[in-house]
Amino acid sequence: MAVIEARGLGKSYGTRRAVDDLSFTVTPGSVTGFLGPNGSGKSTTMRLMLGLDRGEGRTTFDGRTFGELEQPMRHVGALLEAKPFHPTRQARHHLQMLAVANRIERRRVDEVLELVGLTSVAKGRPKKFSLGMGQRLGIAAALLGDPHTLVLDEPSNGLDPQGITWLRQLLRHLAGEGRSVFVSSHLLQEMALLADELVVVGRGRLLANGPVSDFVEHGGTVQVLLRSPDLHVLAPVLTAAGATLTPDADGAQVVSGLDAARIGDLAHEHGVRVHELSTRRATLEEAFLAATGLDEEYRGAVADPGHDREGGGER
Repeated sequence: MAVIEARGLGKSYGTRRAVDDLSFTVTPGSVTGFLGPNGSGKSTTMRLMLGLDRGEGRTTFDGRTFGELEQPMRHVGALLEAKPFHPTRQARHHLQMLAVANRIERRRVDEVLELVGLTSVAKGRPKKFSLGMGQRLGIAAALLGDPHTLVLDEPSNGLDPQGITWLRQLLRHLAGEGRSVFVSSHLLQEMALLADELVVVGRGRLLANGPVSDFVEHGGTVQVLLRSPDLHVLAPVLTAAGATLTPDADGAQVVSGLDAARIGDLAHEHGVRVHELSTRRATLEEAFLAATGLDEEYRGAVADPGHDREGGGER
């Protein structure tokens, strides 16, 4: 199975640097999520990896670039665009054309149509397909050559919740067979369930490359949820020890700056009752926002609730 090695990838559009000296590794047997704010260069990076855009650097799949691969669909399956097919050609004919070009047995066409759930519409014309059905056909094309590597840009776009669950199970199964799976998504909750590793970029630069657990641990904050009927006694003690207390929506206190063990010890030393003491770890979304907040390219203004009050705004 192939290791993906991207080294020194770069691309400029005029004076704007879309991808800037980007290097990372994707290992077999894992799903590697590709994350970044809108405009951070994810799609451009994937096009550079496959040689579809001219730019700097080099990406190899088991030591060879995409352009050096014979019958590339047998090695690397890619989905970079929604509905990448002729709108009036039957779905089965579209896949058969790709199979012939890559010397893939025709029986494989029916196998992947069944795998993605499109057997019943195999004779249908993609121009009538929904976005989700189009994505399934694109995934079928990516899987046609039974490749050892998958490069997928937002493959869950247009899929309903059941489709997203199906896709997650499929990609994890393929990674479990030892394949390299590199997939971008803006659905952070889904990526938290899907990915083992992450490549995170901002403004075309690498921010992180490693296990999801490490990214969340180092990029997010750990807080402790506290409930105590003796908070009037405990709160000053915790504050003096360096903690910050913030009321939670349901009446508990969120404590930052001290771990649960230290809070419990202080409560015991001062004879304070504690009804709940639990650690709340950061989510992938919180870690992502913390890591990419300064690298967000398209940032909307925060609305001022008082702006439209009398004398304050447009009418």
